[in-house]
Amino acid sequence: MDLKSLFEKAIESKRHRWLLSYSLNRFVPFNRSHKFKVEALGPNFLRIKVPYRRANLNHLKGIHACAQATAAEISSGLLLIALLDPKRYRIILQKLDLDYHYQAKTAVTARFEANSEWLQDHVYEPLEQDDRVFVNCPIKLFDAEDKLVASAIARWQIKDWNAVQTKV
Repeated sequence: MDLKSLFEKAIESKRHRWLLSYSLNRFVPFNRSHKFKVEALGPNFLRIKVPYRRANLNHLKGIHACAQATAAEISSGLLLIALLDPKRYRIILQKLDLDYHYQAKTAVTARFEANSEWLQDHVYEPLEQDDRVFVNCPIKLFDAEDKLVASAIARWQIKDWNAVQTKV
């Protein structure tokens, strides 16, 4: 599957956005029960919705912390894959930190943004000096009333495939 092409089509097409959500849930088995949805995307941003459903709830009937963490990871990782050439760069999550501000009692949306200047400053230029780079991606999670529920930092290792020593 050409993820970059699908991502570009999904920016304009509701059908392709559905296909991207379907693929996300179908090909990443861990995510299947969450039923995450690509709510909105553009050339520089991605929003992943965690629906308010039983599989995503904790014992207090709020969106589970782990579902929020997974949505934060997906929003940043998927956008990085879409912006970077996955045939040239490998990305691996190194660390994920979340600060929970209050209990989410509605659906939650994870939002991540990265523009071309950010990529140039944090990825491309550092990779000219070293074979790998670590980037901190700030992700905000909001409830249905647009109140900040959690703040996340996903730390990704980005490496040129030519520098990867382990076999795939």
